[in-house]
Amino acid sequence: MEPSSLPAVELIVRTIAETAVANEEYFCQLDSVVGDGDFGYSLARGFEKVLEEFANFDRSSPGAFLKKIGLVIASRVGGTSGPLWGTAFLRAGAAAGAKQTLAQADAVVLLRAAVEGIRQRGGASLGEKTLLDSLVPAIDRLEADLAGGASDSGVQALANAAQVAEEAAAATSSMIAMRGRASYTGERSIGSPDAGAVAIGVIANRISAAWSEFCAQRSTES
Repeated sequence: MEPSSLPAVELIVRTIAETAVANEEYFCQLDSVVGDGDFGYSLARGFEKVLEEFANFDRSSPGAFLKKIGLVIASRVGGTSGPLWGTAFLRAGAAAGAKQTLAQADAVVLLRAAVEGIRQRGGASLGEKTLLDSLVPAIDRLEADLAGGASDSGVQALANAAQVAEEAAAATSSMIAMRGRASYTGERSIGSPDAGAVAIGVIANRISAAWSEFCAQRSTES
């Protein structure tokens, strides 16, 4: 994140939305193993609405923009995903406040705020086979790399975080689901990854690629 923070936030949100829509069937298939199979459908419908209304969202600041996204997600995504993902965006927006410029450290603060919102809204903790088991390790890696002095606008740090997200998502296969409908299956949930965790891995990889392209284009133009 640099002085032109709003375009960066717009890019990330649009990438999340497009990835959710493009992977609707895949996410549903993952969720159908131990869940009710509607995760991909619910997520796609909400983010379709985000894409439809994208040009009309409040852009007075990155925080205001994220809050509007959160409101749409909370109202349009069905099941438990709506409140969780909506709260994540709302908390990130609140953490951004009225800042016009977001530094790399601010990006981590926003992500931590989103995680805390998810934890409070869903009551989940690490190790309970949820999206947190992919998201939190990825943020940990991102924060560590950025604190180490990333000099490439965070491109490699994001790539590393995306890899961690994928690996952590795969590792949820060995866990017993403790939250949501999947928790009803008990030990039968072992052997398949959590759909939400996998979604975080897929989205993180797309964000990493999009951010790399974004930074490369800006470097060419400058």
